[in-house]
Amino acid sequence: MRTIRRWGGVVAAAVAAMAVVGSPARAQTQAFFGTLGSTPEATPNASPGTGPVLLLYTPSAHTLTVDLSFSGLLGNTTASHIHCCTAVPFTGGAGVATQTPTFINFPLGVQSGSYLQTFDLTQASTYNMNPGAFLSLFGGNTALAEAALINGIASGNAYLNVHTNLYPLGEVRTFFSPVPEPGTYALVVTGLVGLGLVRRRRA
Repeated sequence: MRTIRRWGGVVAAAVAAMAVVGSPARAQTQAFFGTLGSTPEATPNASPGTGPVLLLYTPSAHTLTVDLSFSGLLGNTTASHIHCCTAVPFTGGAGVATQTPTFINFPLGVQSGSYLQTFDLTQASTYNMNPGAFLSLFGGNTALAEAALINGIASGNAYLNVHTNLYPLGEVRTFFSPVPEPGTYALVVTGLVGLGLVRRRRA
């Protein structure tokens, strides 16, 4: 039941996002959606792991909210973060852009779980601050790093990866697409919830 409730939570967040995205204040909040899977990995694997991921970016507040759920992993989680930016949209690999070794408070050592966190993109600690890594590419300027990260997400050149002990390079990941028109998006999310319910019944 927890998995089903979590899908419902993502739907609620998506509906709230649509209310903003579909309003005249569209530029104030941008929503991006993806579905975790093993085949999008740079090295595909046979994991049945999956889950929805919703990103909400608010330019005026310089925040990025990460809302996700995952289940069916073969390994136990060791880390999760956003990688950016790949050379070709929706394929390839890239370095870690967000905080390392993992998102703060991300559930570790589990095969299913959920995560909700809002990040302040003006803070250096939101990004990978290792020498030669993402933030250093922009001279430590968080405004430039924010612009590059959001552009990568919007253009399909950034992905969220969930790493496990069995798949250290990533067991499941997803690239993102901007939220379509509200009516179309509602149908997409409804279909994903249906998939979650079907998976639960089969379990």
